[in-house]
Amino acid sequence: MRVPLSWLREYVDLPATETGRDVQAKLISGGLEVETVEQLGDGLKGPLVVGRVLTIEELEGFKKPIRFCTVDVGTANGTGEPQEIVCGARNFAVGDKVVVVLPGAVLPGDFAIAARKTYGRTSHGMICSSGELGMGDDGSHGIIVLPPETEVGKDAIELLELVDEVLDIAVTANRGDCLSLRGVAREAAIGYGLPLRDPALIDVPGPNAFGYPVQVSDPLGCDRFTARTVTGLSPEARSPIWLQRRLQKVGMRPISLAVDVTNYVMMELGQPLHAYDRKLVQGTIGVRRAAEGEKIVTLDGTERKLHAEDLVITDDRGPIGLAGVMGGANTEIADHDAAENGANATTDVVIEAAHFDAVAIARTARRHKLSSEASRRFERGVDPQAAAAAAQRTVDLLVLLAGGTAEAGVTEVIAPSAPHTITVAANHPDKVAGVEYGREIVVRRLQEVGCDVYGQDELIVTVPSWRPDLLEQNDLAEEVIRLEGYENLPSTLPKPPSGRGLTHRQRLHRRVGRALAGAGYVEAPNYPFVGEQVFDQLGLAADDPARRVVRLTNPLNDEEPALRTSLLPGLLGALRRNDGRGAHDLALFETGLVFLPRAEQGIAGHLPVDRRPTDAELAALNAVLPEQPRHVAVVLAGAREQAGWWGKGRPADWADAVEAGRAVAREAGAELIVRSGQYGPWHPGRCAELVVVADGAEQVVGHAGELHPRVVKALGLPARTCAMELNLDALEQVGDGTPQAPGISTFPVATQDVALVVDKPVPAADVEAALREGAGELLEAIRLFDVYVNDEQLGDGKKSLAYALRFRAGDRTLTVDEASAARDAAVALAGERTGAVLRG
Repeated sequence: MRVPLSWLREYVDLPATETGRDVQAKLISGGLEVETVEQLGDGLKGPLVVGRVLTIEELEGFKKPIRFCTVDVGTANGTGEPQEIVCGARNFAVGDKVVVVLPGAVLPGDFAIAARKTYGRTSHGMICSSGELGMGDDGSHGIIVLPPETEVGKDAIELLELVDEVLDIAVTANRGDCLSLRGVAREAAIGYGLPLRDPALIDVPGPNAFGYPVQVSDPLGCDRFTARTVTGLSPEARSPIWLQRRLQKVGMRPISLAVDVTNYVMMELGQPLHAYDRKLVQGTIGVRRAAEGEKIVTLDGTERKLHAEDLVITDDRGPIGLAGVMGGANTEIADHDAAENGANATTDVVIEAAHFDAVAIARTARRHKLSSEASRRFERGVDPQAAAAAAQRTVDLLVLLAGGTAEAGVTEVIAPSAPHTITVAANHPDKVAGVEYGREIVVRRLQEVGCDVYGQDELIVTVPSWRPDLLEQNDLAEEVIRLEGYENLPSTLPKPPSGRGLTHRQRLHRRVGRALAGAGYVEAPNYPFVGEQVFDQLGLAADDPARRVVRLTNPLNDEEPALRTSLLPGLLGALRRNDGRGAHDLALFETGLVFLPRAEQGIAGHLPVDRRPTDAELAALNAVLPEQPRHVAVVLAGAREQAGWWGKGRPADWADAVEAGRAVAREAGAELIVRSGQYGPWHPGRCAELVVVADGAEQVVGHAGELHPRVVKALGLPARTCAMELNLDALEQVGDGTPQAPGISTFPVATQDVALVVDKPVPAADVEAALREGAGELLEAIRLFDVYVNDEQLGDGKKSLAYALRFRAGDRTLTVDEASAARDAAVALAGERTGAVLRG
């Protein structure tokens, strides 16, 4: 909401010395989010005056139309002689009043004006457009043409109100009252302790039987509808400059007098209005729900197919407007410009000021992707009591500015409703804030926001109609606290009991994150939502358990209506986006929950709010929730090591993904078995199965490797993209969380290398496990450092695996015989279990 300070001063007598910054600080202290204060006309320096065009000479021989004009600016130029100006605009004629900036002036943007020779003539100044003066869009797309009665030589800075301050307020969803000058003025009045001149407090005639006929068929959707009629509007009437400028300052474009007046009153009082051309309305105006499939062409020229929940305004033909959102084209106001194009200018209007259900308007606006100034206000809450005053204010302005006549008929259709009352203890705000305000302050602050308050220790509070967000006692406490100043609340730090810190699970998650970050990965958290089509893109089998998802009742995005069962879709999407933006060397990781539906679906019960739920109630609730294990995943693409003067570098490959899994297992204190595998999105020949031993049985906890080319193509990923995903909770269960200090021995290590020939299908992990067990306690470490395949030397279907074995004793230096004996025992067991034989 943009609030011009000059307009705000009409309702609150702010001190003359108060600047926009001062008002901003005061409103922020009261809880409003004033984002910026825009200084209109900052740097503007005159002379800037009103001139009358005397002559126009069309200059020939140039690529674009150029005109040489003489303009009467009175005595503003010091001589009284006509001012000679070169101008390229075409929307003005001889005799028009225009805005002229003379040499010596400075326009916004530090644009100094001086006499200069151009197009073969000397131009002594400029004829200005609204954009050059920083006024915003006035709809003219050219030079400002002023009303004929404007005095020549008058100061245009004052006339056009070019110097002002505008507060830009980010109005939260619960403060719809502040989407108006009336609401912001009320907050300013409270902040300064000054009286408010409420623009809604005007004399309004009561309803009678002579008003325009209205039939409301859905009183729940529309509980108040006011209709007024004004006839005899002058087709020649234009919005005065002050009205246009105020609309421009609040961010709206002037259109025509009738429309501008309704927009002005909406900004002033917060009540959206709509004006219908009375000659185009056929019969009774109605309010009802749309029939499924009905159509309407809205004012933006778009034909819209209506939904049965849409609230519409109708006449005898059918819909003539989307209630609270946008009017229909078939009753549009036609101004003088439209009449020049063959249409009949509107002279009689019916003014609508209604109050619609916030939920209905919000759903209609989103359903049709049609957000408007009116819908923004209705869905946040509009004062229903302001409808009659807004209609009267509109009528008064149309009579004043367009020479119209207000008909005596007044229509008001009202669904009876009682004001909302809240019972609250007088010391309730004290308990919420931890500050002793006292009854007097509580009552005074509630009365300032418009509440009627009765009672002593227990207060009965009647909420004002313009504050539909005040629903219960904590809302009232918040009003007292914010008006007394959040900055005045004492700062009290919580005092946690000693001896408690992060849980073991939390420490593990942090260690894993630090380890992966230290290995060069960047954390990329993603939303936990997926569309089921991604499982086809990942190449999952039709019966894969990962395809069973938890569906959301009200998803944020219809294309992602389910909760994820894997971290890979989100991570791969992040990788694709970053690659598309030029970051081709990527290593991303994420730790997060996945959601696995239970075999038997249950329905969660309602927990009590007046006491802490029992352990049994919480257990029953948890029993129907999906299983939510925490996973960790990484994705890689591009270069893993950059090339440079130090070397050639290397691309990321499947081994990096496997090593990321090992790094995670080390942090969990778990022993990870890596062996060849095959699953879903991974390349069948470059996929590692990650296994742990739990309760004596092997358990697959994840996979790592290079993604299948079909998956890479389906998801639009870089070639040779690699990935790893692990069940972190499963690793935690089998791991040893005891911190392990590195062992440092004073005795030397004995290294023995062995090369074993095995059949190609034999996993290297099985050979390594046999070597480790056979070597016994003296084995400190084992590493596979070479895999060699050569059918001519090794034989068909054979491969050679070369291992480096490190032996060390904790109490002595090993002899050659001891190290050799341990090696031989390891080789013997490997031969017994896998058929391995020493090479050569």
